[in-house]
Amino acid sequence: MFKQEAYDFPWMFSQAHRAAQRGELRSSAARCRTAPPELGAYRRHTASAGAASHGQRLLSLGEVSPPREPPSAAALCPAGLGGVAAASSPCEKACNPRMGNLAHGRALRTDTSCGRRAAEPFCSYSEDEQRRCRRPSCGRCSGAQAGLAHPPAAMADSPFRLPRTWWQAAQDAPRETIRLDLEAAFYFTHLIMVFKSPRPAAMVLERSQDFGETWKPYKYFAANCSATFGLEDDVRQRGAICTSRYSSPFPCTGGEVIFRALSPPYAAEDPYSAEAQAQLKITNLRVRLLEWQGCPCLPASPAPQPPASLHYAIYDFIVKGSCFCNGHADHCIPVAGFKPVKAAGVFHMVHGKCMCKHNTAGSHCQHCAPLYNDQPWQAADGKTGAPKECQSCKCNGHADTCHFDMDAWLASGNRSGGVCDNCQHNTEGQHCQRCKLGFYRDLRKPFSAPDACKPCSCHPVGSAVLPLGPRTFCDPSSGDCPCKPGVAGPRCDHCLPGYWGFGAYGCRPCDCARSCDPHTGDCHSSSSDVTWHNEAPPFQAVLNDSEPTWGWEDEQGFSALRHSGKCECKEQVLGNPKVFCGMKYTYVIKTKILSAHDKGSHAEVSVKIKKVLKSTKLKILRGKRTLYPESWTNRGCTCPILNPGLEYLVAGHEDVRTGRLIVNMKSFVHQWKSALGRKVLEILKRDCN
Repeated sequence: MFKQEAYDFPWMFSQAHRAAQRGELRSSAARCRTAPPELGAYRRHTASAGAASHGQRLLSLGEVSPPREPPSAAALCPAGLGGVAAASSPCEKACNPRMGNLAHGRALRTDTSCGRRAAEPFCSYSEDEQRRCRRPSCGRCSGAQAGLAHPPAAMADSPFRLPRTWWQAAQDAPRETIRLDLEAAFYFTHLIMVFKSPRPAAMVLERSQDFGETWKPYKYFAANCSATFGLEDDVRQRGAICTSRYSSPFPCTGGEVIFRALSPPYAAEDPYSAEAQAQLKITNLRVRLLEWQGCPCLPASPAPQPPASLHYAIYDFIVKGSCFCNGHADHCIPVAGFKPVKAAGVFHMVHGKCMCKHNTAGSHCQHCAPLYNDQPWQAADGKTGAPKECQSCKCNGHADTCHFDMDAWLASGNRSGGVCDNCQHNTEGQHCQRCKLGFYRDLRKPFSAPDACKPCSCHPVGSAVLPLGPRTFCDPSSGDCPCKPGVAGPRCDHCLPGYWGFGAYGCRPCDCARSCDPHTGDCHSSSSDVTWHNEAPPFQAVLNDSEPTWGWEDEQGFSALRHSGKCECKEQVLGNPKVFCGMKYTYVIKTKILSAHDKGSHAEVSVKIKKVLKSTKLKILRGKRTLYPESWTNRGCTCPILNPGLEYLVAGHEDVRTGRLIVNMKSFVHQWKSALGRKVLEILKRDCN
């Protein structure tokens, strides 16, 4: 179990309960009210008395048989939920703010107060050890005179600095309600009421968790539970919702009512669990006083006694609790717009807005901070002390916020569910892990750099526009652009060798045996006049696993090989198996064409190999590979046609010296069909071996 100092939930420790049963908690509540003034404010007194022991004693009283004298002073002077140690805790594990009296700094509301309309005479009674009546104490109550007024605020002032102040109801009020409205949700652990009048014969403690919209009873109190409420008494049936422990008229003054929120049948090892929250979290608390009773003391003499004046009067109304932070904060500040009520002798109060730790956020640390939603939010574990911190999303430095997505979480095997919001710096994807369309990755910079994605620089005339959009996009891994027919270069800014007339429709083939002027189309007279557009050797980029690949999906894009003006490309037909075997193809693959680019001295076709039907000397694996067409450089033709986005069966020859897969006029290239694949595989096994 997590050590007490971290959050100090007193109900989790049974030592004080056992001590109470041994009778070790006997001390008068009156002593607490007459405590030396140097003890000062509530918190100073509790800190000096020992946080843990007082907190334990307080909550153990909920199940102890009512003592003959008022129960312990510790019940009136309890320690904070977080304790003194927790106040300085770094909150590395599960933690909770210090406890205090939630009534401090807030207005208690009642239906009536004595002397509100006019001055009222009253008498109070007490008894001696033999329960004989002492001389009554009589006076006047007047709301118009400060020294004679007994307003509700007197129940929430300091019981140490002002021990003899009380609230008193009007004498014509047989029923009364005391209500505490909070500005936010708080954790409520226990209530102590110290009566100046005899305790009620019947009352109900209720709470709301929706700011007074609905109410639910915590506990019924009655001298006879079955007769008054039709309920069992927890004195006879453990865990019953009604008790007769605190409904005796004796003592006629100074009697206490004590309730703890996690007394049986409610219990929780983890104070931040859903079960504990359902019992402890409140926004409003009210006590309905339903039946008053007088002091039934024995007359001290046969002389006639003054008639008893029935009224409710309460010294202290102590609502112990703390800021509600789900175990993710040890300090709270005032809720925005909240203005505390000044109370005599009160210097500290429990505020309601958490200062969250563990990468959490919200007034109650009830969700993860903006960039920490990679896993579902969880309350801290008060049993083990595990903080259950929120985990950061992996956004590569390109997003300020993210959100949790359950589909992504399940798809990852419950490892990562964060989806980055509004990716910046021209990136996109769940983790802002790739460049947007129209931009390409600059491999000279880390991907987390703000300028890692550069805009495509495709020539507006020579580059092709994709069929599904008005814009031209380059390969996001290299920046190479898709060119119109007969156009070459990474930017598609000049004609291929053997083409001329760079314009809106690309370049036209030369009407020459070799080459022509790229601007006029005039044929060169000899091979010495041929000008080849050489480019720098291709940069072989090594991409990370997370880097994007240039995929056309189902779009029919343009490439440097998608034209057949120089010669007619006849559709190849798989005929006599002996002819196919006689070509002695060294590789046969099923592949998808990704893109094709002119490199000046040669062309390259990026493909994704999906199936290897045959390989000879080179190791051919499924995945990305480059094919090297020879036809356009050797013969001025562009056959066979390879359209990006389509799948083909390609049979060709390996160049073992360079490790290249060659495609030329001798190669067998046909758009993939399942039946074709099965037939070729059968020929390879049956006829070519």
